[in-house]
Amino acid sequence: MSSLFDPAQIGDIAVANRIVMAPLTRNRAIAGNVAGPLTVEYYRQRASAGLIIAEASQISPLAQGYLDTPGIHTPEQVAGWRQVTDAVHAEGGKIVLQLWHVGRISHSSLLPDGAAPVSSSSRRSEAKTFTRDGFLPVSAPRALRDDELPGLIDDYRRAARNAIAAGFDGVEVHAANTYLLEQFLRDSVNDRSGPYGGSIANRARLLLEVMQAIVAEIGGGRTGIRLSPLTTFGGTTPLDSDPQALYGYVVEQLAPLGLAFLHVIEGETGGTRNPPAAKPFDYEALHRSFPGAWMVNNGYSRALAMETVAEGKADLVAFGRPFISTPDLVYRLSHDAPLNELRADKLYGGGAEGYTDYPTLAA
Repeated sequence: MSSLFDPAQIGDIAVANRIVMAPLTRNRAIAGNVAGPLTVEYYRQRASAGLIIAEASQISPLAQGYLDTPGIHTPEQVAGWRQVTDAVHAEGGKIVLQLWHVGRISHSSLLPDGAAPVSSSSRRSEAKTFTRDGFLPVSAPRALRDDELPGLIDDYRRAARNAIAAGFDGVEVHAANTYLLEQFLRDSVNDRSGPYGGSIANRARLLLEVMQAIVAEIGGGRTGIRLSPLTTFGGTTPLDSDPQALYGYVVEQLAPLGLAFLHVIEGETGGTRNPPAAKPFDYEALHRSFPGAWMVNNGYSRALAMETVAEGKADLVAFGRPFISTPDLVYRLSHDAPLNELRADKLYGGGAEGYTDYPTLAA
């Protein structure tokens, strides 16, 4: 029987405990969308996590969806992230980078030459995004052409290679929260014909080709993926017409790739674990189909996390907002100590306040 505080092997990555810092967008990249000195300190403070999944980072200029989010497609961005990974490793931690393409959840002011966002279709989202003028409705997207998709896959491959060059222990592919890869997966958005639309197999094709390319580049043991079968992430996308069949197929196809982990968001991202509008969903069926480490996420308390790992229902538990407010979360969970209060008004953008100034219990 495993404990939440036991070490584990996640593919090629040995971790000191089973507590994961989930990827958290904080909008504090400096000029050039580079991770700066504050970001170095932020992750260094949280290096006691068994694994840190660093915040979503765009794989190309066209992949950006929010102001001041870091990238992993320029030499300057690689160098900035190298300072982060060196700091985490010096503290004994492990860290992977989440690879991100937002697709239609973007605004033209954030994209090269005011370009339109891209997606599986031209269907516009009702979401808003964070720009220099505050939160604005996202721009209307254009549908990617089939002949553009090999270049997109190469962007993911290069981003994975850059992440390893930046010192990361691996990558997590962001295929959740209604961003680009999920925009191809779900029939509520993807209205394409041809090889990347229509059937479940066709809608899953892009995701699987991306994963195959990354595994070929850096190895399955350093590659993970994040899925969110039931999330609408603030109402930006309706669910697929048959989530169980869709995500069941995806996980079955991922299984032979030898991935290090699968990170599943149970329920609505940042919300309820059992959305009232959703049909019952069998996450355990997905778990049984996947041979790598199984990571769960969404509103886990200390008690539920400990119980879930002890009963073998998951190998790892990811915590999001608790890690924002509590840099020594692992210590506090192990000692059943109270956590710091989160300052929600400091989540996005700004400086050290609400970012690197939360105290440890010792302090």
